Amino acid sequence: MNTKTRPQYTNLNVFTDLTSYRLPPAGFVSILHRISGLLLFILLPLLVWFFDKSLTSEISYEEFTNAFVAGIGAVPGWFIKLVCLGLIWGYLHHFCAGLRHLWMDATHSVSKEQGRSSALLVLGLSLLLTAALGAKLFGLY
Repeated sequence: MNTKTRPQYTNLNVFTDLTSYRLPPAGFVSILHRISGLLLFILLPLLVWFFDKSLTSEISYEEFTNAFVAGIGAVPGWFIKLVCLGLIWGYLHHFCAGLRHLWMDATHSVSKEQGRSSALLVLGLSLLLTAALGAKLFGLY
């Protein structure tokens, strides 16, 4: 038999192996789930500040909404919108991937194909929802 031998990776070297290693969609979703959780954790003080500004009073709400137009200090408004878009993606991806993980844990009936298709669904759904909310954020509708 002339079967092609597949390389086996036991220890990945960042400089030599990552260019040839193909990560499955479930691996991307898992890594992005961790990254989005870290993003939400690191930017939690900003989220709390946004929440506080939007609910304290009518004047603070006006300051909050003006930050998206005029910016805050030297930071322009488009950059604040971009950071919020990143937070929106982080939350939506983390939520969708978390539901996927809960579903996989609850059913215990996940095959390789189910894992691949659910990972692609999470990626597509989180990006679609992010695009919809991002369009609202940037005033497209």
